[in-house]
Amino acid sequence: MHMGTPTVDLDDFDRKILAILRQDGRITYTDLAEQVGLSKTPCQQRVKRLVQSGLIVGFRAIVDPIKLGLDHVAFVEVKLSDTRESALKQFNAAVRAIPEVEECHMIASSFDYLLKVRTADIRRYRVIMGEKISSLPFVASTSTFVAMETIRESAR
Repeated sequence: MHMGTPTVDLDDFDRKILAILRQDGRITYTDLAEQVGLSKTPCQQRVKRLVQSGLIVGFRAIVDPIKLGLDHVAFVEVKLSDTRESALKQFNAAVRAIPEVEECHMIASSFDYLLKVRTADIRRYRVIMGEKISSLPFVASTSTFVAMETIRESAR
């Protein structure tokens, strides 16, 4: 969520384009235009406008982490010792540098951040926790919750 970012005016065609691209980012413009009900050129122009507006931030391959051997998921509550803006900025910058942290959310709760950490197994998680997460700036305490099964997960 980007605070202060103006919203983009969307019509029904734009919403259909976004819905289709979220499901299949590799769809051809011809097929996309057909599904949306536009001709190819106006469809391409709309996609270009959605990219330029920042609403579409990129296209990428979504890989299956299980097939890569990354089937251990843990959620980590992080409590900071300092929550002034400069401390938050330092923590945010440092956590972005840890590739095993798939998600990081600032939380309004008894803790400050919730991390989603993906590793090969509990042993690798322990190393990441001990050497990377625990040494992030201003970390006062952490609490880990290991996922036993993923029921639904958004594409990364």
